[in-house]
Amino acid sequence: MAEDTYRDFVLDQLAPLGRDLECRRMFGGYGLYLGVSFFGILYGGRLYFKTNQASRGDYEALGMEPFRPRPRQTLADYYEVPVEVVESSEQLVRWAWRAARSKG
Repeated sequence: MAEDTYRDFVLDQLAPLGRDLECRRMFGGYGLYLGVSFFGILYGGRLYFKTNQASRGDYEALGMEPFRPRPRQTLADYYEVPVEVVESSEQLVRWAWRAARSKG
C-alpha cells in the first residue's frame, strides 16, 4: 500500500504535465510515459528518470545511483530522482520533461 501512496504522490506532483502522462503497472513497479516516451520508473518506493550524457551528471553530482532492480542487473540510463526534487512539483516537472526528451 505504501507503494501506491508514493505513486499517487508522484503523479500529483507531475499533474502539470497534463493528460499525456500515463502510469502503467510493470515488473512489480510502474512505468511513466509522456505520450509515447517512456521516461520514468517507480519501483520500491523510489522514482527513477531516464538520463543521457548531458543530464546524468546532475544526478551523479547529488549522489544518485542508477536503477538496480536486482543485485546483478543495472539499468544505467535510469537514475534515482533526488527527494528534494520529488518534493518540488515545479522542479520535478522540469526534470521529467528533460527525461522524456532524453535520447539514451
